[in-house]
Amino acid sequence: MRSALLAHLLSLLLVAGRTGSDVTGEVGDQKPNFVLMMVDDLGIGDVGCYGNDTIRTPNIDRLASEGVKLTQHIAAAPLCTPSRAAFMTGRYALRSGMASTGRVQVLLFLGGSGGLPPTETTFAKRLQQQGYTTGLIGKWHLGVNCKSRGDHCHHPNQHGFSYFYGLPFTLFNDCVSGEGSDILVDLHHTLWSLTLFLGIGLVTMVCVRVCGLLEVSLWLLLALFFLSIIAAAVWYVPFMLLPTWNCIIMRNQEVIEQPMTVDTLPQRLLGEAQSFIKRNADHPFLLFFSLAHIHTPLFKTQAFAGKSHHGRYGDNIEEVDWIIGKVTETVDSLGLASNTLMYFTSDHGGHLEDADSVTGQKGGWNSIYKGGKAMGGWEGGIRVPGIFRWPGRLAAGRVVDEPTSLMDLYPTLKYLAKDTQSDRYLDGYNLMPLLEGKAVRSKHEFMFHYCGIYLNAVRWHPAGSDSIFKVHYFTPNFSPPGAGGCYDTKVCLCHGEHVTHHSPPLLYDLFHDPSESRPLTPDTEPRYAEILEETGKAVEKHRSTLTNEQASDGSHSRANSDAPCVQNQMTWEKILWRPWLQPCCGTFPFCGCKEDVTRF
Repeated sequence: MRSALLAHLLSLLLVAGRTGSDVTGEVGDQKPNFVLMMVDDLGIGDVGCYGNDTIRTPNIDRLASEGVKLTQHIAAAPLCTPSRAAFMTGRYALRSGMASTGRVQVLLFLGGSGGLPPTETTFAKRLQQQGYTTGLIGKWHLGVNCKSRGDHCHHPNQHGFSYFYGLPFTLFNDCVSGEGSDILVDLHHTLWSLTLFLGIGLVTMVCVRVCGLLEVSLWLLLALFFLSIIAAAVWYVPFMLLPTWNCIIMRNQEVIEQPMTVDTLPQRLLGEAQSFIKRNADHPFLLFFSLAHIHTPLFKTQAFAGKSHHGRYGDNIEEVDWIIGKVTETVDSLGLASNTLMYFTSDHGGHLEDADSVTGQKGGWNSIYKGGKAMGGWEGGIRVPGIFRWPGRLAAGRVVDEPTSLMDLYPTLKYLAKDTQSDRYLDGYNLMPLLEGKAVRSKHEFMFHYCGIYLNAVRWHPAGSDSIFKVHYFTPNFSPPGAGGCYDTKVCLCHGEHVTHHSPPLLYDLFHDPSESRPLTPDTEPRYAEILEETGKAVEKHRSTLTNEQASDGSHSRANSDAPCVQNQMTWEKILWRPWLQPCCGTFPFCGCKEDVTRF
């Protein structure tokens, strides 16, 4: 009788302990799962919970209502490659050589040698060392090979992802016939004109020789012939075959579709994401679901066509929301919600200049914020959605207005995975105190906004103040004059005649003027001189941490001469296509294969 009573009491204690852990969100020593969902080129104004009342996003809105919404969540760069490099490493892209000095601001060819250096550390690599199964489904855009076709030095598998399925490059217009081209269009046209000129010259010389009008050397004809062949090859092979070279799908290090069929891509990526979660439900996992949406070309999925009030772009946003809902449903149906941190964001702001007369607006809406994708430090290009859901751990419906960064994910995941090992210098901070309400102020007193390698702007959130001051040292030149973007070039550039430097800098208070429309002056802001002085000191302190990394003026800091020099990954030498680095399904150059999609 006594033993039965003791057993009953013990069982009650166990139940009470389990109930208590459920309330606090702790499940013993069990490590949490992570599902990170990033949309490509999504504007902060495209989502219902951030103010859009005409595009339906009930599933994303539900994540916000069941979790924590960040209203000042900042990308480290306004373009894909540098923003994603910073997100993955918790460090400004400058530190890993993933920031440009000139025109080329993102990786352009899978057959280039640039990419996230093998020496860099990603949050996936840290979690993998803590026993996590890690997966990346979707877009990578941080390089593949260094010296040979099979070295995969920049590949996701080498950066901590146990499993990869998706686009090693990105979705872009060349992947769909009739959508135009995105890659070095002016160079493409120049090479075509040169080829045409040499071809016409060759034909003319042959006619002159045959007709006996002039004495034309056979050697001259042969030289013109070979020059024409070389020019045609340099024009045709890299540019006219871009869908074959860049539009591919890989599973781990194997090319499984080349060129890819875009129409079925959303279903395949979603299916892979769901399968990964189901396969790993019994042990800690990290899933980075990097959607191909909402980058152009826009999808034409029949189930969503014509369903929104904003044309094809709105249809695509509502498809994104449906995908997010299916991933959430998978997590919940497996009983993983209480032990899974889900995160939703975009890599940067919407692309304002992307539109045509047939489709209309193809890029996103950045709400009240000025600028967009590729526009340096203007708020519209770097302020993005940020939503965290973790039932039982994070209070539902909480809103955080403090400055936060995509770079904060790295230290946050490290903390939650109980990774206490030493690390490199990080620019992000653990977000959990803010998310849980244990802290009311962000650790980001200063944030630095880069356009390529150039320090474009700085924000300062002074202690004891609601104000968030932002100093712009230069701004991109919009074109045509008076426009709200760089419509003549499609993307803004960061150097030379493409920018205007400001002395004194432009100064705004984002708390009172979030649209950056009313510059402050010494007459309107009593702290004007102090703000410039404090931000100047912060810049010098920040630059002192760039030990032998590329400084924002393109030079190298001498703060630590023993530190390894970071090689710039965004030079022409590393960007341009090299056939011996090109991933290929089959025997190069006869690359081609199709994935069996019946299982999707």
